[in-house]
Amino acid sequence: MPDAIWTVLLIFLLIVFLIFGVIVITFIKLYIQAWLSGAHVSMLSLLAMRLRKVNPNIIVESRINAVKAGLRISTDELEAHYLAGGNVVRVVQALIAANKANIELTFQRATAIDLAGRDILDAVQTSVNPKVIDCPDPRQGQSTVAAVAMDGIQLKAKARVTVRTNIKSLVGGATEETIIARVGEGIVTTIGSSPTHKQVLENPDRISKVVLQRGLDAGTAFEILSIDIADVDVGENIGAQLQIKQAEADKQIAQARADERRAMALAREQEMRAQVVEMRARVVEAEAEVPRAMAEAFRSGNMGIMDYYRMKNVVADTTMRESIAKTEGRPEEDSSGSRT
Repeated sequence: MPDAIWTVLLIFLLIVFLIFGVIVITFIKLYIQAWLSGAHVSMLSLLAMRLRKVNPNIIVESRINAVKAGLRISTDELEAHYLAGGNVVRVVQALIAANKANIELTFQRATAIDLAGRDILDAVQTSVNPKVIDCPDPRQGQSTVAAVAMDGIQLKAKARVTVRTNIKSLVGGATEETIIARVGEGIVTTIGSSPTHKQVLENPDRISKVVLQRGLDAGTAFEILSIDIADVDVGENIGAQLQIKQAEADKQIAQARADERRAMALAREQEMRAQVVEMRARVVEAEAEVPRAMAEAFRSGNMGIMDYYRMKNVVADTTMRESIAKTEGRPEEDSSGSRT
């Protein structure tokens, strides 16, 4: 019985020794590297990282870089940021760059910026070395900002905005797209308020001054250092085109009104012709009553035969006179057949 106990105990110790040996073999390199760099990390911490599914290499190397740069960052802080889904390497690199450039940046702010989806290292580098933004962004398919002066001439401008990152407002601050949109709005406003396009061409820096005075970087993650007008070109005469279109529209309106009056006149003419036909029909109807009236007069004795013949003579005389009048009114023909 004692031999069996000793055998089990020996097997247990052997298993423990093997496990310890595996741990030592696995983490000995990182342990020695951290110890020689002054960023001591215990074997238990390395084992705990592996059990928490944290990459020990990233944590140890980042801590070594931070210690060598004079930064005090614990492995727990690095692990917490790693487990939160952050980029530990970029955060440590950003902290080192900010420390060397004397930029105030804490580990908490750096991790918050990184977790917000911003590139913290690029932000620090831009804060040290300002970058230039083209307005408008050529990647959006536009190369110039078009605006129309008060004299109707279109101008196409292109600006280059020099900005640097404002670390304090990086979290929650607007991005480059907002800067580009605001600068474009300022360019359009400045050109549109100019009495003539010549004033803008003579003094392009007028656009820069007006835009800078508007404080377009408020609420953004950047600070505008300068706005330079790279190019100003003359476009189309928008005012003349609008006048041409307005004249064409007025012409069409006038034609429509004339067509309306013409249609009304034609309709009135047709109405008058209908009335003439109606009046003629009434005259014919009245003339048809004359023979009836005469017959009635004969029957009643109000009209005799002599009265009838006298009336016929008057009618014949009237017809003759009308015929003579028509003949006298025609031009006479000479012997050659031509009329005079």
